Amino acid sequence: MNPIQVGVVMGSSSDWDTMQHAVQILQEFGISFDARVVSAHRMPDDMFTYAESAAGRGMKCIIAGAGGAAHLPGMLAAKTVVPVLGVPVASKHLSGVDSLHSIVQMPKGVPVATFAIGAAGAANAALFAVAMLANEDPALREKLDTFRAQQTAAARGMTLPL
Repeated sequence: MNPIQVGVVMGSSSDWDTMQHAVQILQEFGISFDARVVSAHRMPDDMFTYAESAAGRGMKCIIAGAGGAAHLPGMLAAKTVVPVLGVPVASKHLSGVDSLHSIVQMPKGVPVATFAIGAAGAANAALFAVAMLANEDPALREKLDTFRAQQTAAARGMTLPL
């Protein structure tokens, strides 16, 4: 079995509607991942253990989705050197703008890459993870190049063979 390369975490199971878009991209590229709920507020000890053990488990990055107060990405980044990619999950009251602001305003020294709110952000965070991994994997880079060429062709109304 391949070691887990990417962690996909979320603050609650209700965030799955958004975060499944990251998982779909990772699956499409054959990236091994671990998806789970690790709440900064409801299970902080589990979250700290997850973050502190990520590098030792061989993770290359963590995609962290968070709604509402959106502490998860920043808290993870404070406890690991593994890159954290933050995905704001839309909340019912402020449509995810509160999450976006919380994630993007990390203090100096606690870096979190921040993506768009919702499904597009989750998919782009996964594509960013794929691009990071492709720097060390020529076959994965070729798959990513093909994916990008297919996107361009689709925008032009064309279809390219796989």
